[in-house]
Order: sequence, then C-alpha cells, then structure tokens
Amino acid sequence: MSRSTRVLVVAVIVSFCAFLDGAITNVALPAISDEMGGGLVLQQWVVDAYLLTLGSLILIAGSLSDSFGRLRIIRIGLYGFGVTSLLCAVAPTGEILVVARALQGSAGALLVPSSLALIVSTFSGAEQGRAIGRWTAWTTSAFLVGPLLGGLLVDAVSWRLIFAINILPIVAVLVLMRPLGRDEPLLDRPRVDWLGAVLGVVGLGGTVFALIEQGRFGWGSPVILVPFVAGVVALVLFIWWEGRVAAPMLPLALFRARNFAIGNLSTWFVYAGFALGPFAITIFVQEIGGYTAFQAGLATLPPTIMLVLLGSWFGGLSGRFGPRLFMAVGPLVAAVGFLLTLAVDADAFYWTQFFPGVLLLGLGMAITVAPLTSAILGAVDPSHAGIGSAVNNAIARIAGLVAVALSGVIVGSALDVVGYHRAAIATAIMLAIGGVISAFGITNRPEPVRIEALVADAADGPATGPTSLPPTPAADPPDAPRP
Repeated sequence: MSRSTRVLVVAVIVSFCAFLDGAITNVALPAISDEMGGGLVLQQWVVDAYLLTLGSLILIAGSLSDSFGRLRIIRIGLYGFGVTSLLCAVAPTGEILVVARALQGSAGALLVPSSLALIVSTFSGAEQGRAIGRWTAWTTSAFLVGPLLGGLLVDAVSWRLIFAINILPIVAVLVLMRPLGRDEPLLDRPRVDWLGAVLGVVGLGGTVFALIEQGRFGWGSPVILVPFVAGVVALVLFIWWEGRVAAPMLPLALFRARNFAIGNLSTWFVYAGFALGPFAITIFVQEIGGYTAFQAGLATLPPTIMLVLLGSWFGGLSGRFGPRLFMAVGPLVAAVGFLLTLAVDADAFYWTQFFPGVLLLGLGMAITVAPLTSAILGAVDPSHAGIGSAVNNAIARIAGLVAVALSGVIVGSALDVVGYHRAAIATAIMLAIGGVISAFGITNRPEPVRIEALVADAADGPATGPTSLPPTPAADPPDAPRP
C-alpha cells in the first residue's frame, strides 16, 4: 500500500469513527430510554452531549493539529475515544451515560480536523479534490450507516454494544498508522487559545442546556434563564476575544475569504437539516410506526448507497465545473425529499410514505457534501488546512447540536404524526435556505488565501465584506483526471 493510499484509508476510518458515533445512537434512543427512563429529554442529551463537546472543542483541536502535528493528535484522540467508548458501554444510569458521551465527544474532536488536514497536506491539485470527495463520501455516509449498524446491534444484542464495538476500528487504524511514522518537530509552534476554548464550551453548553430543558422548567425559571444568559454572554465574549488575541483558535480573518464565509453559512443550515431530519425519522418509525431498531436502520439505507457510489463522482464534477451549482441544487433536492415524507401517517408504510423522499435525500447529499467541503478548504492555504477543516466541522456539528436541541420546541413533547410533519417541514426549510445561500454567494474556482494575507488586507483598510477572490482559468489542467 502506497503512503498516499494509507493516509487516505487512515483519514477515512478515523473520521468515520467520530461521525458514526454521532449517528449510530439515534436508533438506540428508544431502547436507552426504556432501560434508563428520561423520555425525550434523555434522548436529546445522549445525542447533544456528544455533539456539544465535539463541536465546541473541534476548533481548539484544529489548532492543536497545526501546532503539534496531525499524526500525534490523531493517536491521542484514538486512545481517548477508545476509553470513553467503553465508559459509555458500561454506564449504569442515564446521567453517567450523558457524562461519558460528553467525554467521548471531546476525544472525537481531536480526530476530524487532523484527518482531513492530513489529506490536504498529502495530496495536491486534482488528486486532492478526488481524495476529499472519497473522504467526504465515506465519512458522511456514517450518518446513514449508523442507524443500520446500530439497529442490528440493538436488536441482536444490546444498545451498549454500539459503543463497545468502536474498539475494533481503533485498533485497526493504530496498526495502519505505524508505517506513517511520526510528525516532524515544529520549532515555531503557535500558542493554543485555551481561554477561547473555555468560552466556547460555556457558551454552547449554557444555551443548549436551556433549549433542551425549557420544556420541563419553562423560560421563566432560573434553572433555564441563568445558564441561557451565561451562555449568550460567553458566546459574545468568545467572538470579542477571538478578534483580539494574537493566536485565536477561530481566526476571524478566515471569514474574509468569500467561499469560506458563504460556504460555512450554507453548512450551518444544510447540516442542521441533515441532523434534525434523520433524528426525527429514526425515533418516529420506532415509537409510532412500530419498526424494530434494525428496520429503522434499513429505512435509511438507500441514501447510504447513493452517497458512497456518487459522492466521489460529484466531487470530481465540482473540481471541473466549480462547486456553486452543486451546492445550490443538492440541498434543494434533499429538501424536496423531506417534503415528500409529509405523506406519512401512523401506519408509517415505508415504500409509499418514506422511500421516495429518502431516495431524494440521498441524491441531494451526494450532490452537496464533497463540493461543499472542497469549496471551503479550497478558500484557504493548505498550511492552514487544520484550522480551516476544524472551523467547518465545528459549524456542522454545532448546527446539528442546535437543531436537535430545538427538536422539542419544533415537535412538542413527543414525535407523533403531527410532530414529525413539523420536523420534516423545518428540515426542508433549513436545507432550502442552505441551497439559496450557495446559489447567490459561492464563487467558482477561487485562489486559496493565507490567513496572514487576509489579516494584512484587513489592516490596510476597513472591510466592506468578504474578500473577493480571483477565479482561476475555467479549463482543466492537462493532467486532471476525468470523473
């Protein structure tokens, strides 16, 4: 196996593990609440505790990746992920499970930006676009493979096995990484923004706690009001601090690059939809439709197949023609898919009420995910791939975190037929907004820009908006492979 192939396989498995654990729990939520109680609130926390630490710490993890080396951070993350997965598997109560999930998300945050940065630093040109396409297709498919695998494990053994099974890929990837050696030492290592990390965790934690628990206590209760206000204040302080600290974990100058700013804004709405929609489907078909956990996983299998088969192909097309068309059309196709599921009733008959919509969801995801990733990372210099990847992944995970936290507000106290219809409409609206933002904001083929250049540009005069980036020639380079 060549070094570049080994790097791609390692990056895919590492990120797949982190993403899979964010998705595999959906089908296990009814079984977890049956054993531990807690209802919808516990179900939300089992999902959001993981997404909270993953999303809030992924930025600092990107900085650690750039400062201490991709391979080193990946290895640390893998060891941590293995230990915390076992903690989740043996958790005796719902409260301990939620804490273990939060710790697991902290370890997972170390994996994602480092793996993608490893690809960007290994591949170049058209090969980089195709590698990112493969990485995106396989890792994003974790959100759809998760329900299928989780359903099988829940029905055949126990929901606890969905966490314990993580040990197998962790051991495999640690063995695969041995020939890659170790990172070169960095003599000029940038500082790590620990205060920014703390403000980010407090800000997200306070606001998400309020969104999830407001149904129980009400917005007027100090139990909700105090953490919500503290969270909002912490988020405001986070933005202020990142704008003045010498080595921020979130370089605000990155958002002066047009495709980076617009791409991440689109990411927020698209991945909020990708999180809320499957969350609602997998709970609804079990609690109302009477599906087993495995049948709930099978219900979302067609999009998995389409994403794996077509994701790299659409990534290649995006490399030739630019990402704007794909980032605009893909979310709109997925939005139509969710609107088709409004035909669902209490019978939840799959072939007429879910299958057509799920099929369009898969096509929309395949069109969207690889071009979106390539557009955002193509807007920054490869030397900043770690933080660029971290920012985008953080926004995607935080968007999903907020969407799931809002599910109680959207659907009410239970996911009945009316509640699912509300969730499907909300999901379609989120996806459509993401597509429209891309259609009017994304520029095809910008030149990658270094953070230092953007900072210098900002110092020359007041900013009037995102920096416009000059397009490269539309023709393919002579050696560009055809998709």
